Amino acid sequence: MKQVIAIDGPSGAGKTTIARLIAKELGFQYLDTGSLYRTVALLLLRTGIRPDDSDDIITAILDNNRITFTDGKVYLNGQDVSEDIRSAEIDHYASVFSARAVVRDFLLTAQRDAALNSKLVVEGRDTTTVVFPDAGKKIYLDASLEERAARRVLQFREKGFDITVEESKKKITERDSRDTNREIAPLKIASDALLVDSSNLSVEQVLKKIIDYIRTDP
Repeated sequence: MKQVIAIDGPSGAGKTTIARLIAKELGFQYLDTGSLYRTVALLLLRTGIRPDDSDDIITAILDNNRITFTDGKVYLNGQDVSEDIRSAEIDHYASVFSARAVVRDFLLTAQRDAALNSKLVVEGRDTTTVVFPDAGKKIYLDASLEERAARRVLQFREKGFDITVEESKKKITERDSRDTNREIAPLKIASDALLVDSSNLSVEQVLKKIIDYIRTDP
């Protein structure tokens, strides 16, 4: 699937920033799969669903709602919820609910359909291993725990949420554990992915490294 560039990696590694820049540089469409999972979490929380509710209950809710991603914004039943999903609570429950097979199945088709008619830069956990295992180019973007925690603090504070670096480290460590140890689509590095550690690199340096890789022959 040469029209797909897939970017994987843990929380706070800089996937969204880099994916947007790559899409702009290459003239591709951009898909943030994390936003889709956050929107599912928002929907389920709004409807009173708990993480231990049955698959049938969760499926009934999902089947009666519509989630779409267009022009960098995510919509729930036609309403732009791009800002509503950027909170520490939603971040937590997105990880929790994403471990459920019914949630992943619900979003898998939507993600793959996005690549049918567009050249796509897609980012999110498991995009290189499960969603687009045949992607033309795969990148695993990582960074140290300290760097990722600091980035998350800045992101949350820009949205008006106060969080300390230590709290951020704790949340990221917990999320890393959930994402890498879940039975369904665990976070891991694809064998054919380019590994990029962005800890000591500027955004421009990371972008150049990845663009150079994308433009090399397969």
